[in-house]
This record gives sequence, structure tokens and C-alpha cells, in this order.
Amino acid sequence: MDSSDLAQIPLSIPGRGAARNPTNRFEKLDIVTDVDAHDPEDPAPSTIFFNDTTRQIIATNDSPDVGFSASINPYRGCEHGCIYCYARPTHEYLGFSAGLDFETRIMVKQHAPELLRAALADPKWEPKTLQMSGVTDCYQPIERKLQLTRRCLAVLAEFRNPVSVISKNHLVTRDIELLSDLARDNAACVALTITTLDQDLTQIMEPRTSVPRRRLEAIAALTAAGVPAGVMVAPVIPGLTEHELPAILKAARGAGAIFAGYVPLRLPWGIAHLFEDWLGRYLPERMDKILNRIRALRGGKLNDPNFGSRMHGQGVWADQLKLMFTLAQRKAGLEQPFPGLSAAAFRRPPQAQLSFW
Repeated sequence: MDSSDLAQIPLSIPGRGAARNPTNRFEKLDIVTDVDAHDPEDPAPSTIFFNDTTRQIIATNDSPDVGFSASINPYRGCEHGCIYCYARPTHEYLGFSAGLDFETRIMVKQHAPELLRAALADPKWEPKTLQMSGVTDCYQPIERKLQLTRRCLAVLAEFRNPVSVISKNHLVTRDIELLSDLARDNAACVALTITTLDQDLTQIMEPRTSVPRRRLEAIAALTAAGVPAGVMVAPVIPGLTEHELPAILKAARGAGAIFAGYVPLRLPWGIAHLFEDWLGRYLPERMDKILNRIRALRGGKLNDPNFGSRMHGQGVWADQLKLMFTLAQRKAGLEQPFPGLSAAAFRRPPQAQLSFW
């Protein structure tokens, strides 16, 4: 990358991962501003929340690459602003951009708890583990105020339906009493995602998440309360963070984690360009190395969409990454598999309503 290329890279925006809104691939109309960059003297763009009028809260999938078949996402879009987030392209289905829009235009499912109650009360519902944060983080900043995730957990506890939570936010500890209540029936577990232990890198790569120390503290608090807790090292970014795998697993085990997993970076659709922009803004001297390592994992491209390889990568670098994780996992004592939760205690309370309308 030469100086002329760097001149085209948008300026950074404090507290945001993306610095621009790339074109939505589904929209025919593209509005081009005079300057496709944020004015550093202007305040950072504020977040706008929209009412999501969905009438179904449980999403199902039959993907062979994910470890769950049903999930709940109280929010669409995520203010955490992780630059690499694989969920960014989902915002394009709403008419937004995968860039700044994803982290500043948040859809809120205000009736999520009532919809969940109706779904679980329906005789057609077959009790199974529900994943919270299957797409976007259910403990992103607005959750502190709206408490949609907390209210959904209260419904799950009432029905004794198992739930697995994954988050990058210490806010999950606010709901320890609900999670520990479910855990007594082997119906709850939590994974904290830790991408790096470097706080400075966290603040530019995952600007509105909890810092790594706070995520480790969350693991410790959950474990102390009897909630099975683990760590997800995701994504592992080749050439940038893969060397931290052993240290992350060691730190997580020291905090009380009992299981661990990892996923190499994947860059579907427009995320590749956003990630390249981010590298150009913050790590231009390492940009080529990182991108080349990603291509080595992804069959010469920046993304591999194929089932069976997209979550693990392929080739020599993928094999070495797997070996590194396996050895670090064994050394840290984190070889226990992800908890197998039970729906044996599921019940439908007599007062449960089939509909809240």
C-alpha cells in the first residue's frame, strides 16, 4: 500500500469500529457524500434505536457449522462496533449499511419477552437449548437500560428452558441470579468471547465492548455462582492475535473457565473491505502480512463461505492454528467439551398465555 492508497482510507471515529458506510449490495440507489470521511472536529455519530416489529423471536437454522439450532436475538445491529463482526452484512437486509449503520442504527425487539413466553407456551414447542447472541450481542450497551435480555432470561427460568449465552460484555454478571437458578437444573452456561488481552487493541478493534480484564472477571463471577463458564477465542486474526491463544486460555482457566473454543477470522461480503480500511487506519505496516495470512487460511481469498471449512479454515496455517489451540487447551486444562444442557426440567406454568396480544 503506497501513500496514495492511504489517502483514500477514511479517518477514524472515536468509539466506532467502522469509519464509513459502504454501499448496501441490495440497494440500487447509492448516495455519495462530498467527503466519505468523518470530520474529526464533529462529535461521533450518535446511536439511533428503532422499533423492530417482528412477531417471532426464536430463529432456527440447520447449519452444520454452528453448535445450536435455535436462537434469540433481542437486538439487530450492535453498538459494540467490532470491526470484524460477521453479522454486519445482515443489516443490509434492513436497508442499512454494514458499516457505521450496523453500530449506530439498532433495531430493538421491544416485545421479545412476551413473544418468547408465547412461543414456549405453545404446545408445538419442543424444549431445546436456546442460544442468546446467535448473531448480535444480547448484552450490548442499550441492554443496561432496556433489560430485554434479562426479561427473556426470566421467562426461560420460569419455563426451565435451557439457554446458552455468549457475550463480550461484563453486563452478563447482572443476571447471575437468573443464570445460576437455571444452572441448578443444568439449563444454563455462558461463554465470554476474548479476542485479545491487549486493552489498546481492544479499544480500536472492539470499541464498545468490555475490556479483557472485565471479561475475565465475568468468568470468575459466573463460576463462583455455579454457572458453567468458558471462553471463546473468536475470531482468531492471523498475523495479529493468533500468538495470544495460549495466554488467553491460561488467563481464562485462571478465572475459572471450564471449556474453550476458537474460530478463525472470516470476512463475508463487504466486511473484507471494512476490515481492510481498518487495517489501513490503525495497522498499515502490518496490513499485507495479516491479509496474506487470512488468504492462506481461506484458499487464497479473504473469505471462504463453504460449509465444513468456513468455521475452521483450510491448509497449512489452519492445521497449525488447530494444533496451537489443542496444545494450549490441554496445557490450560480446558479440554472439557462445551456443556451439554438439559431440558428435563422444562415445564409450562399454568398461567402461561398462548399469546400476549
